[in-house]
Amino acid sequence: MVLFFTSNAVSPPVSIYMGRDKVENEELLRYGLPTDVWFHVDKLSSAHVYLRQTDEQPHGEWDALPAALVNDAAQLVKANSIEGNKKDSITIIYTPFTNLKKTGDMAVGQVSFHNDKKVKRVKISTRDNAIVNRLNKTKVEKEVDHEAERQERLRAEGRKKKAEAIERDRAASEQKAQWAQQKADRTYEGMFTEEAIEGAKEDWSDDDFM
Repeated sequence: MVLFFTSNAVSPPVSIYMGRDKVENEELLRYGLPTDVWFHVDKLSSAHVYLRQTDEQPHGEWDALPAALVNDAAQLVKANSIEGNKKDSITIIYTPFTNLKKTGDMAVGQVSFHNDKKVKRVKISTRDNAIVNRLNKTKVEKEVDHEAERQERLRAEGRKKKAEAIERDRAASEQKAQWAQQKADRTYEGMFTEEAIEGAKEDWSDDDFM
């Protein structure tokens, strides 16, 4: 089962999710998105908490997220760590999902990083019950078919790319037509000036008397 929360610390709101246990955490490690941001208590056991933003939620890159949003995710991590929840002044680490490294010799739910320089840290002095309670009120528990969701996401991305390609082709055709029209306008420019018309009249008059 996957637990979903909604953070209203920013607008529009953002979805935060985590696995109920280490087995579910292992599943989430297989199906996260490149745009997800992973949170965990540093050097202690805790839930794996993921921040998921959509294209309609431009709150910033993973290393420039609003402090209030980071704090919501960090407080949720602390509240879901048996040891971390009891301690003051703990460190929460977070990194892009793509920076997570999983090898076959690691225990279930265990991860490391491809690049330690892409890991940020935030200090949490105490548990903020107001934040934790606010997030818990939004909690929804769902059975998720991760593979089905992945396939649908791929189809949606394919449809989006196809629509973007069609739009690019349409814009290119319009641009070519515009350039052709501009070239034609330059070619005929001056043909119907007053001098040209008078010259044409003279030609017509001469023809009439021939």
